[in-house]
Amino acid sequence: MVHAAQGALPDAVQHLVVMGVAGSGKTTLAQILEKRLGWRYAEADEFHPQANIDKMSAGTPLEDEDRWPWLRSIRDWLSENSSTGQSAVVTCSALKSEYRDVLREAQGRVLFVHLTADEEIIASRLQSRSGHFMPPSLLPSQFATLQPLGDGEDGVTVLVDVPPDAVADTTIAALGLEPSHHEG
Repeated sequence: MVHAAQGALPDAVQHLVVMGVAGSGKTTLAQILEKRLGWRYAEADEFHPQANIDKMSAGTPLEDEDRWPWLRSIRDWLSENSSTGQSAVVTCSALKSEYRDVLREAQGRVLFVHLTADEEIIASRLQSRSGHFMPPSLLPSQFATLQPLGDGEDGVTVLVDVPPDAVADTTIAALGLEPSHHEG
């Protein structure tokens, strides 16, 4: 971990955005956090319009104009959860600080969990992954776009060079979260 959260979390509604390049383990970690924390979970890919999926499937990186409606949909989903008092965890590449600015507009406290590893490690994960519309050929463009969390951004950066359960342990401890008593 190279970047820590800003203080202990209050009991108010909070949201975790599990971020990073494709293949960093966002979905795996988010699903573990969903179970351990008892929070609602969504996969950012579910918020993409079909045009974005078609573009990425063809090996074409998205432009910012493609991303704004997608990011606003994720933000709105987080706010909907806040309105019912429900904390949530969502995956989202959130590669640029301006993308994270949109997500921070959600009601409730939005924290980022930036998953990171060497490009070679991520590339090998992508090569062995099947059934996803994001081709490994787009990974270099993601690393080129990535802006790591800045000092003023609320969240943690976690190295994903250990098994997923250990990444979850590190994340929960770094954010000062309490696992749900209803794990399962």
